[in-house]
Amino acid sequence: MTQATSPLSRRDQILQALALMLEEDSGKRITTAALARQVGVSEAALYRHFPSKARMFEGLIEFIEASLFERIRRILDDTPTALDRCERILQLVLVFAEKNPGLSRLMDGDVLTGETARLRTRMSQLFERLETQFKQILREAELREGLKAQLPTSAAANLLSAFVEGRVSQYVRSDFRHRPTTHWEDQWRLLGSGLLAQAPQTSSV
Repeated sequence: MTQATSPLSRRDQILQALALMLEEDSGKRITTAALARQVGVSEAALYRHFPSKARMFEGLIEFIEASLFERIRRILDDTPTALDRCERILQLVLVFAEKNPGLSRLMDGDVLTGETARLRTRMSQLFERLETQFKQILREAELREGLKAQLPTSAAANLLSAFVEGRVSQYVRSDFRHRPTTHWEDQWRLLGSGLLAQAPQTSSV
């Protein structure tokens, strides 16, 4: 998580410490006692800001959602073509995960094993939302640019979502050694070249 120039609130300090522990203690279960030590406060002080550890994780998920989808909205505003939109959104998620290793563990879901099902559901909904966004872009491509996905729209959107989700998972499984952006340009060249084609013209009677 990028630190703001203004002093962090205690709540933000807790979330930033949790993200750092997820990065540095890869594979270990995070306890509130260890988190309190990291922040330099008592466990009771943690619970004054968050009623449970689940709510702390939820705070980080909210940060991921806000960070990604705010930038996706800007991409949609600034980028006119469907192919460029897909490229920039995929790259955005890969770079975000790479720059925030602790948060990538949340995106992968591994750190949520044993936590409340609500958290796993919410994290999985982020990728479902991303897939829906790709689906919308591909559908609009036919109307706005006369281009049609070379797979059924749902299958093409799922392929893009699965690609980015797989790269994030690989990053986490490798203990952050295999960066998500490695080979990105070559991989996008292949993905992008087969994604859209000119839509067939409908003949008028």
